Amino acid sequence: MTRPKLPRCLSCNPCNCHLKPKGISLGEVGLMPDEVEALKLHDLDGLEQKEAARMMKISQPTFARIIKSARNKVSDAILNGKGIKALKS
Repeated sequence: MTRPKLPRCLSCNPCNCHLKPKGISLGEVGLMPDEVEALKLHDLDGLEQKEAARMMKISQPTFARIIKSARNKVSDAILNGKGIKALKS
């Protein structure tokens, strides 16, 4: 049995909930709210993983897994012509 997911401190609420390529989209990938927050803190704000993890109130290894998952999804969307949807919690 897995442990229950602890609540995370999220401050980012994206204004656009859906992005898609111009023309025909070949599906979409969904970004969880914690993945959007991780991308914002690390890639946009330029924080180190330890500092970003502290702000989200999670461990650094958990943050590393979240950011890796988010980057994989964004890469998949860009390279395969998929839309990106920010999912609600």
